[in-house]
Amino acid sequence: MGEKQFGGGRMGEKGATGITEQLVELGFESARLKTGTPPRVDGRSLDYTKMEIQHGDEEIVGFSYLPVERIKPEQQRCCWITYTSNEVHEILKTGFEQSPMYQGRIKGSGPRYCPSIEDKISRFAERDRHQLFVEPEGWNTVEIYVNGFSTSLPEDVQFKALKMVPGFENVKFFRPGYAIEYDYFPPTQLQFTLETKLISGLFFAGQINGTTGYEEAACQGLMAGINAHQKAQEKDPVVLKRSDAYIGVLIDDLINKGTDEPYRMFTSRAEFRTLLRQDNADLRLTPLGHELGLASDERMERVNAKRQDVERIKNILAEYPVEPTAANPFLEKIGSSPMTEKARAMKLLLRPGISLKDMMQEIPGLKEAVGDSDILNLEQAEIQAKYDVYIEKEKELVKKMATLEDMVIPQSFNYDKLTALSAEARQKLAKIKPGTLGQASRISGVNPSDVQILMVYMGR
Repeated sequence: MGEKQFGGGRMGEKGATGITEQLVELGFESARLKTGTPPRVDGRSLDYTKMEIQHGDEEIVGFSYLPVERIKPEQQRCCWITYTSNEVHEILKTGFEQSPMYQGRIKGSGPRYCPSIEDKISRFAERDRHQLFVEPEGWNTVEIYVNGFSTSLPEDVQFKALKMVPGFENVKFFRPGYAIEYDYFPPTQLQFTLETKLISGLFFAGQINGTTGYEEAACQGLMAGINAHQKAQEKDPVVLKRSDAYIGVLIDDLINKGTDEPYRMFTSRAEFRTLLRQDNADLRLTPLGHELGLASDERMERVNAKRQDVERIKNILAEYPVEPTAANPFLEKIGSSPMTEKARAMKLLLRPGISLKDMMQEIPGLKEAVGDSDILNLEQAEIQAKYDVYIEKEKELVKKMATLEDMVIPQSFNYDKLTALSAEARQKLAKIKPGTLGQASRISGVNPSDVQILMVYMGR
């Protein structure tokens, strides 16, 4: 925090010392990463009339498929948006000399996708303002998290700068922002079960493997726990494939590519992202969870019933005949071209801008034919119907990806001219200069979508 430097663990806990040294003595390679945090402030000291309100979702969907009591939208806490200014930036710059990031006292790489406010000011010098998200920390606290203002500048500089932000004129701090540097162990030292290659029975999970984010840590903890149990019980290991789950993508990336900066999971990192959807997570993974003893019989029965109901709905749609006279008033109302001949309901559903819910309300007899069904089952049947052709294309694409090893990239190739590539991919490819598309695909930060763009370009 500015020129202050001290050891510590998680909030309010002491640091864990000696573990890194012991693991290094045993032959493990370690390195350093960094992360930052914004100030936590007293929500009662803010003027929300000077900020833009950000309401929560109108329809709140739970994380579980089991029936639970839903939170009502009127119970929600909202967030707000405000902005920095050139004036704020000038005050922040006065502290750069005392910033541990800028003075080189912290050398580890930080998270690429949540830079500190100091980084934003220097990397995006052309911008005269940056968004700040004003987020309540919880139901029963007045503490506010100033998202977008991560910083390790001295406390007085943070305070002076934040007071210049609209709505923060009378701000009171609970805790200033600070930077953290921590040890991690490059994850190429692991097996796909998250067991270390060096020591049998020792599993690593979470930020020790170079990831950032709660979800990334949680999913590794789950997989390491499952595999530690499987090993202790002398059962087969559990490894999710890239086509099974985002967890599979994350672990495969870490072990095959390693990471030299805090790793975050994005949909763009998965070549199977049409298959890996939140709406079908239960269908994809509950059978495995049940087999392992993690999902109850009740949960498995619900998933089986859902699967059968979805198939039933799709079969009805594939068979149900729709006359032009029945559908055209509805089609005219939504601006879709009229039908000239009788067609199955499924064909009508494939038109853009048409939902199954609307069809069941507007087309006589269809609601009765489908019968009573859970809204999630109707949604699932609709998604499977609409995306069927794309899923098949995706499977074909995966086969093509296997041919990447034979596609040579000239060493003189200019990646900057391919603006369709992500900025991170252009930067990494130009630095590493891979010899083939296969090598390019294994570079950390080069996503399957980037490889597809390169593949199209090389095909020309």
